[in-house]
Amino acid sequence: MNHFTTFSQYEYVRPDFENAKELIRKSVDKIKNAGTKEAVSKVFKAVNDQQRHLRTMATVAEIRNTIDTTDPFYESEMQCFYENMPLVDLEMQEFQKTVLQSEYLDALKDEYGELYFIRMERLMKLVSKENVENQVEESNLVQLYHKIAAKPVAQFKGEKLNFYGLLKKMQDPERKIRKAALTAWSDLYQSIADDLNDIYTKLINNRIKQAQVLGFKDYTEMMYLSMERFDYDREDVACYREMIRQFVVPVVAEIYEKQRNRLGIDHLYYYDEDMSSPEGNAIPYGTTEEQVQLAQKMYHELSKETGEFFDFMVQHQLFDLETKPGKMQGGYCTFLPDMMAPFIFSNFNRTSADVDVLTHEAGHAFEAYTATRNGVPDEIAFSTSEVAEIHSMSMEYLTYPWMDYFFKDSADQYRKTHLEEGLRVIPYMACVDEFQHEVYAQKMTDTDKRYQLWHALEEKYMPWRDYDGDPFLEAGGFWMQKQHIFMCPFYYIDYSLASMGALEYYIRSIDDRETAWEDYFRLCSLGGSKGYFELLKEGHLSNPFKAGTVEHIMKVLKEKVLQ
Repeated sequence: MNHFTTFSQYEYVRPDFENAKELIRKSVDKIKNAGTKEAVSKVFKAVNDQQRHLRTMATVAEIRNTIDTTDPFYESEMQCFYENMPLVDLEMQEFQKTVLQSEYLDALKDEYGELYFIRMERLMKLVSKENVENQVEESNLVQLYHKIAAKPVAQFKGEKLNFYGLLKKMQDPERKIRKAALTAWSDLYQSIADDLNDIYTKLINNRIKQAQVLGFKDYTEMMYLSMERFDYDREDVACYREMIRQFVVPVVAEIYEKQRNRLGIDHLYYYDEDMSSPEGNAIPYGTTEEQVQLAQKMYHELSKETGEFFDFMVQHQLFDLETKPGKMQGGYCTFLPDMMAPFIFSNFNRTSADVDVLTHEAGHAFEAYTATRNGVPDEIAFSTSEVAEIHSMSMEYLTYPWMDYFFKDSADQYRKTHLEEGLRVIPYMACVDEFQHEVYAQKMTDTDKRYQLWHALEEKYMPWRDYDGDPFLEAGGFWMQKQHIFMCPFYYIDYSLASMGALEYYIRSIDDRETAWEDYFRLCSLGGSKGYFELLKEGHLSNPFKAGTVEHIMKVLKEKVLQ
């Protein structure tokens, strides 16, 4: 691992892309002419090391660009990566083809694992020189989306608030304020709706074109391969969504009805959905710095491994948590290969969601930290997303005993609300997923049809949803607030699949915490070294696609905790 002090002090240097391509070209000849497995392994490692450095510099630039989308330097650096990395990938395609044809391939499989090369072979199908311009255009459109979505600010009762500030106001105990905040939030989205619709239409056309260039039946098929969904297909996902409709939607409807009674209101509107009690939601105590200190204490008590991990994160300041002007929306965890270091990005807004970051994104970070130190190559430090989200969501549940540190007397309220929210969001995830499947299947570039589709899907998966007459949201405008639709198509259902694994760990931890943690830690240690179904077996988790799994988990939750 390269020595470094803190992320902010880490030096960024634009890579020499021409030198990188030249090394790859020379390595192709070296692989072809190598006479020993040791020689092949040495060349393969040299190229991997170079690619690792490219990924590190790209990630540093991306983090700093998302921290301040108005910074012209890192915006131009991202543009440089968008233009050059597809060309590097083309050279890598030839190199990987040569490796896969090498007589010493079995020796490399012994060193890196067979799945590593299965992934290499299949993902080679996603690279084509004819798509370079399309890839650059897609990246530029996504970056433009970030900039447009980061700008809007509303004047709200004497304050300047962005989307996150208004979301916090939608958790105010006073209902009039919540309703006014929803209106202001909706108005902000409506103010940029034309721009976002234009970007999304261009993204749809671009992505469909990329799939056509590569010879896929459609964009969905291309994305399933890109996301390494080797164990299941779109028909399996459609069946899974139907299980959500059958077994999760009724449970969530019951949760909302109990919530309506707790709030003492005649009808539940959208701006009431996040309110757990008439007095207000559980709010964490302390500043961001104090909450990080509490998290450090928590992780030391959770396990030796989590304590070491979080000390590393704090020591090297691998967080950017405060919301600020020009900062990209949302939160994420990424990985810096040269440093063997995760990085956590978020937008704290003084709600319980801030603590969720310190468990959810920290779950991702812990997995990558653990897997790479267990010998998993950094290229597969993160597993595919339907497993990666098990790591993060499970950490949210497995840290429940320590929530008293953050919420004090409101800890039980937080735990109850958090569990209910973990279930309430699952139908929404199915809604987002079916929306995307239909948009790309129908090549839906008509903006009105997209609104109509979203409205119909809300009625299917969220029949309780009522925007209290807000014209923009009632017409179907809510879809555009989900950044995954713009940034990472088809990802969102993976949160739902992972929820089943995380809820299963939670259920097991109630009766046998030690064994549940051992299985979770084993899953983290394996990273992405095995396929989805294999990792479920290693973690002693049920397959969510199997008939009865979703139904059983909902039944047990109702019996054990949803009273």
